[in-house]
Amino acid sequence: TDEFAYLGVFSSGWWGNQPETSRGEYEYMQANAASINKNLKSFWIAMGGKEDIAYANCKTMMSKFDELGIKYKYSEYPGGHTWPVWRNNLYKFAQEIFQ
Repeated sequence: TDEFAYLGVFSSGWWGNQPETSRGEYEYMQANAASINKNLKSFWIAMGGKEDIAYANCKTMMSKFDELGIKYKYSEYPGGHTWPVWRNNLYKFAQEIFQ
């Protein structure tokens, strides 16, 4: 967050069933939650609905962010893990960053 003020995450989520993979990320975010929230003008997360292959992991990740007090915005557009979904995500995210 020292370099960029906007972060867009499209159809992703850390592996909820592999805590050894995500533990370090969550520990970092917990230790730096105040600066993350201060420095990011927008932390934007988007998914392709329940049919998205990353949906469950993303929901787990956002629950953890809630627990850690990490602020984010969430957008969901039906269509799964596909280019039409990401086009819509990019369109919406571009409006967020170019206000």
